[in-house]
Amino acid sequence: MLKFFASEVTVSKGANNAPALKFSDKGDFVRFRIGAKVYDTRAEKNHRWVNLTVKAFGPLCERIRKMDLKEGSHINLSGRYDEDVWEDEQTKSKKSMPVIILEEIEFCFSGSSKNSGDGQKATAGSQNPAGNDAAPAADNGMPNGFTGYQAYGGNNSFFNM
Repeated sequence: MLKFFASEVTVSKGANNAPALKFSDKGDFVRFRIGAKVYDTRAEKNHRWVNLTVKAFGPLCERIRKMDLKEGSHINLSGRYDEDVWEDEQTKSKKSMPVIILEEIEFCFSGSSKNSGDGQKATAGSQNPAGNDAAPAADNGMPNGFTGYQAYGGNNSFFNM
């Protein structure tokens, strides 16, 4: 098994302008994409985005729903690296793509606003990939100092060593 860790990645928009998170009808499965801006001298403006698909099952789905993740939200996560394999309906050829099977998730901050509800700027280290200051979500219902991982049932030993 390959263990995968990602910190301060962004929830990306869905492929072909689909919603950022896609829950199953029963709510026991969710799929979303994460991305990170990386330096690449061959890319336009020396940066490009790397995106990966993430899948979560069971109780993690409810936790993700409560986190109210949206396109642009920043998260930390761990999971196992795997591969989806399927048959293309038109060509009947085998297709595959990498996927992360989610094991743990932590909400970092929302990149959608500049200030929190009390007018204070975000703390140091919480910047979005464009380098702009971003504030934690003002309505996350968590006491000051608590991360999303703690609030949604985690033991916090993984992310704050």
